[in-house]
Amino acid sequence: MALASRFGGQIAMTPLDEIFTTEEARQDSQREKVLHIPLSELYPCAEHPFKVRDDEEMSEMAESIRQFGVMVPALARPRPEGGYELISGHRRLRGSQLAGRETMPVIVRQLDNDEAIIAMVDSNLQREHISPSEKAFAYKMKLEAMKRKAGRKPQVENSAQFGQNLHRTVSRLELAKDSPDSSGQIQRFIRLTNLTPPLLEMVDNKQLALNAAVELSYLPQPAQIELMDVMERHDTSPSISQAQRIKRYSQEDSLNKTVMDAIISEDKAIEMKVILKGDKLRKYFPSGTTPKHIEETVFKALELYLKRERSREQER
Repeated sequence: MALASRFGGQIAMTPLDEIFTTEEARQDSQREKVLHIPLSELYPCAEHPFKVRDDEEMSEMAESIRQFGVMVPALARPRPEGGYELISGHRRLRGSQLAGRETMPVIVRQLDNDEAIIAMVDSNLQREHISPSEKAFAYKMKLEAMKRKAGRKPQVENSAQFGQNLHRTVSRLELAKDSPDSSGQIQRFIRLTNLTPPLLEMVDNKQLALNAAVELSYLPQPAQIELMDVMERHDTSPSISQAQRIKRYSQEDSLNKTVMDAIISEDKAIEMKVILKGDKLRKYFPSGTTPKHIEETVFKALELYLKRERSREQER
């Protein structure tokens, strides 16, 4: 609203709805709210390093969402081209899709790219099951985002020195403050991002020990590819001591396929390692059976099997 003054100008008038709006109402309008957004308007974050799997856990989540809905709102930010980019809640989105839901509760927040990365990593690192490769890329992304934010010029006087000092303080120690892993462990995880995809997959599948994989991450990519061929031919993976020797030969510029073959083919102490997957075991037990009870039952069954085999041998 504007009125003409006697000097010929226009006087801006405050609209009536703003005059009579209370401070509480103005603050409420600025608060974040939970919105029920159509699933078709939610888009996964392009840099999301965490995998969304249609496994047993996802089936259980979908069934829970089908019955009770999504209990914890996701976090998203507006997309310039329309819709919303998910920051956290990718598994809840998939569960909602499988449950046949049309909308999902979401908190919409204005975040820049680095703020979005930090929020995304923090919200996912607390999950119970995260693969080493997911942690590796998540930690690397967050550390780089923290360094970029620390290196930006603050909006204060004499900020140049302040910004430089802050940038120097950003390290794995700071990252570890809000993480479930120590600084040293974070460093080892980040090293895994230097592995070729086949070697990284072996780490995720527990076919290659984490510490041995860290040593191999220092090899050039061509050497890692050759090593993978040697490992497949011998159907084995290097121990930590073997990986350290392979790394040392590489640093001395004397590593080749013959050396790899000689190291990998060495006799190692026999170690029995059997992995029993829960989804395969649970079909033999009633719903709600605890892992401890399953373990006890499996060992009792093995004892009975051993007694039967010994009895058969004595009868022969």
